[in-house]
Amino acid sequence: MGVIDKAIAYSVPVVPRPIVRKISSQYIAGDTLEEAVETVRELNRQGCAATIDLLGETTADKGEALKKLRSYKEILDVLEEHGLDSGVSVKLTGLGIDLDRELCRENLEETLVYAAQRGRFVRVDMEDTPYTEATLEMVHDVRARHENTGAVIQACLRRSFEDVRRLVASGISARLCKGIYDEPRELAYKDFDTVRENFIMLLEEFFRGGCYVGIATHDEYLVWHALRLIHRMEVPKERYEFQMLLGVDEELRRILVGAGHKVRVYVPYGEDWYEYSTRRLKENPKIAGYVARDVINRLAAAVKS
Repeated sequence: MGVIDKAIAYSVPVVPRPIVRKISSQYIAGDTLEEAVETVRELNRQGCAATIDLLGETTADKGEALKKLRSYKEILDVLEEHGLDSGVSVKLTGLGIDLDRELCRENLEETLVYAAQRGRFVRVDMEDTPYTEATLEMVHDVRARHENTGAVIQACLRRSFEDVRRLVASGISARLCKGIYDEPRELAYKDFDTVRENFIMLLEEFFRGGCYVGIATHDEYLVWHALRLIHRMEVPKERYEFQMLLGVDEELRRILVGAGHKVRVYVPYGEDWYEYSTRRLKENPKIAGYVARDVINRLAAAVKS
């Protein structure tokens, strides 16, 4: 499906915007924070925690970075007001890392303090490899002063084993995912099975080190191996959670919740939904193929009914 997936991904920009909106509505909560809150409330009702992800990354100036900081604070206020089980995910590009690292650090720390005052956790999201080192450096720095800080590790990257060891040594919580960016081979594993095996190895390293880890995957092969390690290593439920994206494999999500595992769902929202959809599909053609097949299956089911 590789060639077909790529063809689907690169055809997205010529697909009419309303059709892209219809497809993306399953995976994005909406344009507004109010819509995201309703989505989180429903997920909580289903027994899932959540993390809200405000769409839109790069900032052109300090004013935009300040606007993003205010938006994160607004999210934290609303979560507190409604008593929802949710944290927030932040991107350093949104907080101004391309403009001024010190500005970005100040914005991140202000977010962390604001979140801590409301008992909320902040996940510092990982972007593509030009930002990997700077992101992890900043996480290590601020985590020394703010315990409500977490990192993200991508199993596709060749450097990730050493990054995991550093996080474990510092006791920093991490979200472990495969990674969605199309990186050069000298920086990332390109073989599907190799990425899977690296994911398992990194997860075992987290478990062995005693760090809290978010197991972020919809790949049931990896879920099975995670459960195998949890059983073999006697990892208590207080030290891990499964993480999934909104609208992806909801059946597996229900199975994990029903088995008593904590499951957290990432809930993206914002006016940048179109840019997010087209960019993500281009960055990872396999997602484009997955979405397309999912839509086809839904249409087939509707015809049969």
